[in-house]
Amino acid sequence: MSTSTTTNRRSILKVVGASMVGTTVEWYDFFLYQSAAALVFNKLFFPTADPLTGTLLAFLTYAIGFGARPIGGLVFGHFGDRLGRKRLLVLSLVLMGVATFGMGLLPTYAAIGVAAPLLLTLLRLVQGFALGGEWGGAVLIVSEHGDAKRRGFWASWPQAGVPCGNLLATAVLAILAAVQTDAAFLSWGWRIPFLLSAVLVVIGLWIRLSVAESPVFLAAAQRVEQEAGKEHRPIVEVVRKSWRELLIAMGARMAENMSYYVITAFILVYITTSLGMTRSTGLNAVLIASGVHLVTIPLWGRLSDRVGRKPVYLFGAVGMAVWGFVFFALLDSKSFWVMAFAATVGLVLHGAMYGPQAAFFSELFGTRVRYSGASIGYQLASIAAGALAPIIAVALLGGFHSTIPISLYMLGMCVITVVAVLLARETRGVSLESEAPPAVPAARAPGEVGTRVTSVTP
Repeated sequence: MSTSTTTNRRSILKVVGASMVGTTVEWYDFFLYQSAAALVFNKLFFPTADPLTGTLLAFLTYAIGFGARPIGGLVFGHFGDRLGRKRLLVLSLVLMGVATFGMGLLPTYAAIGVAAPLLLTLLRLVQGFALGGEWGGAVLIVSEHGDAKRRGFWASWPQAGVPCGNLLATAVLAILAAVQTDAAFLSWGWRIPFLLSAVLVVIGLWIRLSVAESPVFLAAAQRVEQEAGKEHRPIVEVVRKSWRELLIAMGARMAENMSYYVITAFILVYITTSLGMTRSTGLNAVLIASGVHLVTIPLWGRLSDRVGRKPVYLFGAVGMAVWGFVFFALLDSKSFWVMAFAATVGLVLHGAMYGPQAAFFSELFGTRVRYSGASIGYQLASIAAGALAPIIAVALLGGFHSTIPISLYMLGMCVITVVAVLLARETRGVSLESEAPPAVPAARAPGEVGTRVTSVTP
């Protein structure tokens, strides 16, 4: 019997809880910056520019955090494959918390001039670096503790930490928007959510330190120790032996990552600058959508355990290609509930890609390079997709004064994702204990899920 199948339900629930809490805290910090970039940073750190240009500059600092994520993925992936998942998860949480708390203390452009946006950019780089190492470790420690039959479901819970963090960040900002005047929020109220991150980090650390290291990793590490004289270089190995899986992971991320930031970040820019509506309207619409998103992600993960990763993922990508056109048409109605519906359906379709993604990416790579492979593929794609999405959307809106080019942009990214997923093998039910990229499981009767392996992918 494999190591993963001996883990009892109580243990996996503890691991899932620790991963999700830490992921929620880190994404709360990351999304807080996203919302602040759309709402206040253009005025506080780039006050000399016109509103749309100031927003674009704020989003450029936002994008810089994405640039640091692949570096974080490389560093954390390398040491996560050598030292273990748990240690690196603790370090990523500490770095994220320090950077976000520091943002809450930053003086603005009015106080120290150009040094303010420079310091903001530096802290954003630290945020991106930390987040680059967070995702891989969080989903892998769950995937490697759980059993193959329910891996899609369990591994989707750290994914649910993303909308949970967004929900928390948006809720705090929405409350402040409701109880404060615009002047008070711009003066000092925006600092409160950043400073509150210190409390969340302490809670996250307390829970995350209590979990055990991945048993699959410990077994692999023991085998590496027995290979005397053979240096373990995860980054080199994953690029040399698993380059195809890296490209598939990157392609699969494109539609998922890009669409998420258009729906949750660019929406705030569009309704305030183009539709002339209040920021509270956008924040509340995203709040409702994120709540539904949080619930549906594990359901999509569970469905992928039954029908496979690819069918669920493809449904989300194709659906998003169509919804990209419907989304803006509904926003133009200027009806709050129609806007909330547009964002909710968009995030439900996003969840069809994001729910099975953790298990799917984990199953693409062998144990000794899994942290590196999953992190690099995931984070490199975030530059081309998530980092540029709000910037390109703002630029397209400013250049064409129409949302049709943005919808076409979404369609193009969805095509890339559909092609990548179609080229991938179905990974549901593979064993994660293989040193090589996990093999395709043997043929099974309909509805049967197992871990029996018949061949090993070269």
